Amino acid sequence: MATMQFETKLYKIGQTTILHVPAKVSANLPSRGMVLVEGTVNGARFHTALEPDGKGSHWLNVSDQLLKAAKVKDGDTVQVTIDQSKDWPEPDVPSDLDAALKADKAGNAIWQDITPMARWDWIRWIRATNNSETRANHVVVALSKMKHGTRRPCCFNRSMCTDFTVSKNGVLLTTEK
Repeated sequence: MATMQFETKLYKIGQTTILHVPAKVSANLPSRGMVLVEGTVNGARFHTALEPDGKGSHWLNVSDQLLKAAKVKDGDTVQVTIDQSKDWPEPDVPSDLDAALKADKAGNAIWQDITPMARWDWIRWIRATNNSETRANHVVVALSKMKHGTRRPCCFNRSMCTDFTVSKNGVLLTTEK
């Protein structure tokens, strides 16, 4: 995949600053699901996964660290470059899953043995619900499945947005009316 360059406007959904990848750029990515990339925002480097937006494109959660490095804020138009990467960084483990892993020695050993990409997938599957009881069940089921040999989750739509703080029904919210 060749380096892709585009311009886009940052916007905020709740407390999260979003960089939405234009559909024509996203169409050149190898998957409608999560894709690992490295790139720049106004020259500031990042290395993370682009998340699917539920409409065939992707988005990036622009961290406070990246905002500061790029010297930008919500509402600014930014220059972006992205290249596909194969070196998956460790995902941020949600507190509920982290607590369950600390309490389950066998489950934690398997978690440490699977690939970072598989860990990203499990986290996406766990958070693929907005219901707290279902999410708690997903944590239990994930550990059980891993201990029974399942290395990656199945049976969820990988092209849907699974972060319910920025989406509804698996589709990224926008500022458009």
